[in-house]
Amino acid sequence: MSILALDLGTRTGWALLTRDRAITSGVVDFRQDRWQGGGMRFLRFRGWLDEVHRLSGGFEQLIYEQVRRHAGTDASHLYGGWLAILEVWCEQNSIAYAGVPVGTIKRHATGKGNAPKEAMIAAARARGFSPADDNEADAIAILLWALETRGGVQ
Repeated sequence: MSILALDLGTRTGWALLTRDRAITSGVVDFRQDRWQGGGMRFLRFRGWLDEVHRLSGGFEQLIYEQVRRHAGTDASHLYGGWLAILEVWCEQNSIAYAGVPVGTIKRHATGKGNAPKEAMIAAARARGFSPADDNEADAIAILLWALETRGGVQ
């Protein structure tokens, strides 16, 4: 069973469990420049999902951080876009997907449901990972939560 875990956003953190049980992770940036239309970041996200799926040999499950509260209107609109693309892509590719609440992920990783970014990075490092930032640390935490509490997504 292979699983992709995502912390959705302009800087999307990702963690992938491959069929041989190896975990790789990173961050991908979907910022747009002033010469691109507003939808280009979402097209690049969809293309990135295609590429990760192809290069990894495919994954059967996708888990993402389920955000219910946003800092502002722009953040909530962007999150809605990422989520819409993710859900449509998963449906088209017959990939099981599920969201995990932010507090659940933080509590599992650090013991505190409102842990700050630094604590999430420290928790990932304590587990032997070297996240580039809090986005990657969150993706790692999502993947570990899925493996340790659910054996993957049901």
